[in-house]
Amino acid sequence: MKKFLYIVVLLAIIVGAVTLVFKKDESGSRTKSTGQTANTSDGFNKKQYSTTDPTSIWVVVNKQHVLSPKDDAPSDLVVPNVLLRVPGNESMQVRKPAAAALEAMFADAKTAGLNLMLSSGYRSYAYQVNLYKGYVKTDGQATADTQSARPGYSEHQTGLAADIEPSTQKCEVEQCFADTPEGKWLAANAYKYGFIIRYTADKVNVTGYEYEPWHVRYIGKELAAELHNKHVETLEEFFGISGGKNY
Repeated sequence: MKKFLYIVVLLAIIVGAVTLVFKKDESGSRTKSTGQTANTSDGFNKKQYSTTDPTSIWVVVNKQHVLSPKDDAPSDLVVPNVLLRVPGNESMQVRKPAAAALEAMFADAKTAGLNLMLSSGYRSYAYQVNLYKGYVKTDGQATADTQSARPGYSEHQTGLAADIEPSTQKCEVEQCFADTPEGKWLAANAYKYGFIIRYTADKVNVTGYEYEPWHVRYIGKELAAELHNKHVETLEEFFGISGGKNY
């Protein structure tokens, strides 16, 4: 009888130990699984596109990062089917993905009762040479460097940047554009179409440029949504890339 009770107790101990091990394994498995799920849902792939290749929609161009080659020109420039400030001018072009996004954004703005106009898009290396020289001649180099990029360092040369203004040209490429109905709509909705306001008021030390509420940069809907959801304003901060005011 005693032997029987001993066997029963021993079996109970063994079963209990096995159960405990199973629970620990199960708990560890769930924790690991939860971690993997969190990493998958929150693990945005920052290496999906290059930040240095000029053909990439994520290319980062600033005073610390020049285009390579310096005189690079996109191969897929088109004129978007939107209201243009200077029809026929080189600067009325953007790259194809940016053009499609602009067309959708302008159409939705019009539905909202707002008429947007493309003020400036692509600028070639040669175009930027003349533009930058003009700023330097008028305002001096120090001031010019807060307003205009040196040739090879301009987002406009990528064909992914666009300056937007109201069709009335009110506050045309001026900071007061932010206070217009068009400027407010653009700031609130640009990310939905794959754009960001590239040079914000509180990130001058990061981007190197004064506040430009009219300047949007196409980066694709996925990245634009990620920056919007994470409340990150600049590409430099998101990707951990140097920028700043100095070349």
